[in-house]
Formats: sequence, C-alpha cells, structure tokens
Amino acid sequence: MSRIPEMILFGLIQPVMFVVLFAYVFGGSLVVDGSTSAVEYRNFLMAGIFAQTVTFATAGAGAGIADDMHKGLIDRFRSLPMARGAVLTGRTLADLVQTTLTVIVLAIVALLVGWRTHTSIGEVLGAFGLLLLLGYSFSWIGALIGLTVRTPEAATSGGLIWLFPVTFISNAFVPTENMASWLQPIAEWNPFSATVQACRVLFGNPGVSPSDAWPMVHPVWASIIWSVVIIATFRTLAVRKYRKAAV
Repeated sequence: MSRIPEMILFGLIQPVMFVVLFAYVFGGSLVVDGSTSAVEYRNFLMAGIFAQTVTFATAGAGAGIADDMHKGLIDRFRSLPMARGAVLTGRTLADLVQTTLTVIVLAIVALLVGWRTHTSIGEVLGAFGLLLLLGYSFSWIGALIGLTVRTPEAATSGGLIWLFPVTFISNAFVPTENMASWLQPIAEWNPFSATVQACRVLFGNPGVSPSDAWPMVHPVWASIIWSVVIIATFRTLAVRKYRKAAV
C-alpha cells in the first residue's frame, strides 16, 4: 500500500462518488417509509452504500492474489516455513485494513451530506463491525477467484460480475416490498441484505424491512451467521486451491 498509494486513493474516491450520486440523483425521488424526503432517503441509503463498499473490495483482493500468482511471488513464499493458508490470510487481512480506512472516510462524507445515526455509540460501532465482518468474508470469495483465474484482469472482471446482482437484488437501494413478488424472497435471504438490515436497525435509520423472513426479523444474528459460514466455506476452498496451485 505504501509503494502504490494510488490503490488507497482510488479505493476512497469510488465510494464517495456513490454517496454523492445516489444522495443527490435519487434523493427525493424514492419513497422510504411513506416519505419522499431527500434526507430520509440519505439516511436509508447509507447502510447500503457502506455494505456495497466493503463487498466491492473483494475484486481488489482477487486481482491482488492473481497478480502474485502471475508474477511468481507465491513461488517465493513456498520456500518459507509457513502455513499454506498464511499467505491468503495476510492478503485478506491487509485488504480489511484498507477497507476500514475507506469506511472511515465514507462515514465522514456521509455525515457531510446529512446522514445521522439515532442510537448509542455501542450500537453504531457494532454496525460497523458487522460491515467489516461481511467485507472480510467476501474477500475470501475474491481470494478463491484470484487463485482460479489466470490473469489479474480476469480476476477483476470475475470479482465484479457476481457482486452486481448480490448488491442490487437486495434492500440496499430500494425497499424489498417494492420488488416483484418472486424477487422479494431472494432479496430477503441475501446475506448482503441481512447486513444492511442489521445496520439500519443499529444505526436507527429508516427503511427497516417489515418482512417476516427470518433474516429480516433477526438481522444481526443472520449477518453474523452468514459471514461466518462464508468465511468457513471459502477459506477452506481457497486454501485447498492454493495448496494445489503451489505444488
């Protein structure tokens, strides 16, 4: 990161652009809790933007690992006395540090455009903890993609393609009750939606889904369970793939 500061700079600019564009382009044009207030929509929006930001970091994780494989850096690590999963763990934790910095900057920008929380500091910190846990879990999906493809360019494309349906077929930008009836269950059981719902509850923001689907009724537990399951599953698959690639 210190050698390529552009990585951090571009990582900060993109989510800030999303906040400004969504807040001022869509603000006031969508109904949230029966109101078309621009302020209400900005408060509704931020949980989704936070979650989108931490998950989009997945593409960078996959591209970074693919680049390491492509340049032969992994071959150097093979000669060192370390656990096979240590390289991947180091990469995903480094991405988590960059994601944390991005979220801090994003929160400051959100406050400047009118976003506010209405709960205790403990609940707010808990919401950010769930966001970072989600981002860390998705980074393992990116790690698996980076180990599977042949080039960093393919890892970047492959890391973004699946993220768009995950983030947009959710409660991030519009209430799920406004979706087609067959699409609502998909959005409500989306791991991404569980974290967004949990953040809105913990932030005290509008737009909490009235659905009786279990993840929407118990969003904090659903968010934790989904993230832990994703980490356990994709870390196992990624380490296994890394071992085969490093043979």
